[in-house]
Amino acid sequence: MTAETPTLVRIAPSILSADFAALGQEVRAIEAAGADWVHIDVMDGHFVPNLTIGPAVVKALRPHSTLPFDVHLMISPVDGFLDAFAAAGADIITVHPEAGPHIHRSVQHIKSLGKQAGVSLNPATPAKMLDYLIDEIDLVLVMSVNPGFGGQSFITSQLRKIEAVRKMIDKSGRDIRLEVDGGIDANTAPQAIAAGADVLVAGTATFKGGPDAYAGNIRRLRGA
Repeated sequence: MTAETPTLVRIAPSILSADFAALGQEVRAIEAAGADWVHIDVMDGHFVPNLTIGPAVVKALRPHSTLPFDVHLMISPVDGFLDAFAAAGADIITVHPEAGPHIHRSVQHIKSLGKQAGVSLNPATPAKMLDYLIDEIDLVLVMSVNPGFGGQSFITSQLRKIEAVRKMIDKSGRDIRLEVDGGIDANTAPQAIAAGADVLVAGTATFKGGPDAYAGNIRRLRGA
């Protein structure tokens, strides 16, 4: 993985909220504005009720940024696409336990491709789902909205889950990132951080106002 900004809390703008007619420029703009990762939401219209992008778009974007590509696969079945997204330039590949059929096998395969492996927990998916995965993974993504669409409101019950996952990570003694995605803005970011998050996915809050506003938007999130 490429070098990252040495900050306590990483900001990973979700390009789901970017201008899709100018994705290359948008990725360059958020890197220049101080983003730490590029978060790429991949949806299949089956596992979640929306359809976004595939490996070809990730490959096309890769030359536009040196930042880690944080690819969140909301697709099912997921295993058949892991190789393609790895080859396209993903650095972190995150999958859902429900996208199976075998989450442990999926994690093992991601690691075999030389990529960091993440597991994403939907709002109704308990932290306990990680009991037999915590020693294998590099990232936990807590969804603070139901996956599928940007611009949703933060589900406050997920704060308890973030706290529970943070305890699991600390107990493991491993270097595992705790990422939160959904409804993150200047008001909810401090709550997520206080609960234990160290990576914030922010789409609307990053991209509002156009490229001239991106640096200020990211500073406000990081300042939380």
